[in-house]
Amino acid sequence: MFLAPSNIKQTEHVIKVALEPTNSPEGTVAVASENVAAEANGTGRKSLTIWEQVQRFGWQGWLLVAVFLGLYGQVLIRLVGQWNSDADYSHGFLVPFLSAYLIWQRRDKLAQVVRLPSNWGLVVVFGSLGVLFLGSLGAELFLTRISIIGTICGLIVYFSGWRLLRALAFPLAFLLFAVPIPTLIYNEIVFPLQFIASRFATSVLEMLNLFPIMREGNVLIMPGMRLEVVEACSGIRSLMSLLALAAGYGYLAEKSVPVRWFLFLAMIPLAIISNGTRVMITALMTNYIGPKAAEGFMHEFSGWVIFVVATALFLALHSLTIVVRKKLGWMPKDTEVAAKA
Repeated sequence: MFLAPSNIKQTEHVIKVALEPTNSPEGTVAVASENVAAEANGTGRKSLTIWEQVQRFGWQGWLLVAVFLGLYGQVLIRLVGQWNSDADYSHGFLVPFLSAYLIWQRRDKLAQVVRLPSNWGLVVVFGSLGVLFLGSLGAELFLTRISIIGTICGLIVYFSGWRLLRALAFPLAFLLFAVPIPTLIYNEIVFPLQFIASRFATSVLEMLNLFPIMREGNVLIMPGMRLEVVEACSGIRSLMSLLALAAGYGYLAEKSVPVRWFLFLAMIPLAIISNGTRVMITALMTNYIGPKAAEGFMHEFSGWVIFVVATALFLALHSLTIVVRKKLGWMPKDTEVAAKA
């Protein structure tokens, strides 16, 4: 008795397909594409987002969110506090929003990704919680913060599958720019940057021969004064911000993966040279204006100017790669059309 309506609907559907002109390629393609989409999703229904799946579980979904915040609440509070207090990572406030924008920008393609939930996601979640536990025991902030990204990845696999995780790989990896690097690695990077900046500034000033200058380690010795390149002037701040900018820009503006990597890696020498130029300009102002030129507003303003100059050089480098690839015939047709537009 209750089977009659479903049989009628099924018969109507068959008749509808049978009435399509058999010699029409468009009709055949339309039916085939609908069947493929239905088979890909298991049903003809639209794939649910992770948030919609959490809401579908009702109180259990909200309990999952509460547990996540309970586990990582203190970690997130300390992370935001470091963004606020440490100028080297002040760009961390922007990273989550940029990552969310990258996901929103691909929302149509992500909606087409087949959802195949996998229990392996629980393995990733428990592994990330293990990293959180180890980081908490050793007071290692880096491990506890990395664990957040690992847990998010595990939840994505559990609710939606590996395919969606692969589609979200870059926006999730982009979150790493918001995580301060371990202190041990930080110290190994900062001192060489101080040395390179001071050496670059000294070499250029010696070549210009405007006034006597010498260098002892990271200290510039000028007539009547000494200028020390401290950690704040090492360039680590601009380096991290410019690398995040290069990664995000390359993902949005460039389709070629090798060119993306080239632009990302090219930003490292650009950032280093830009910071060395800043130290050189500071030395010039200190010599001709006075020690106050190396402090306060002038010092901060020069940092912003150099950041803008480095960004302009980066954009010019990308434009140069487009010109070279066009001349060599390496540009894909769709990329050429976008470049012309």
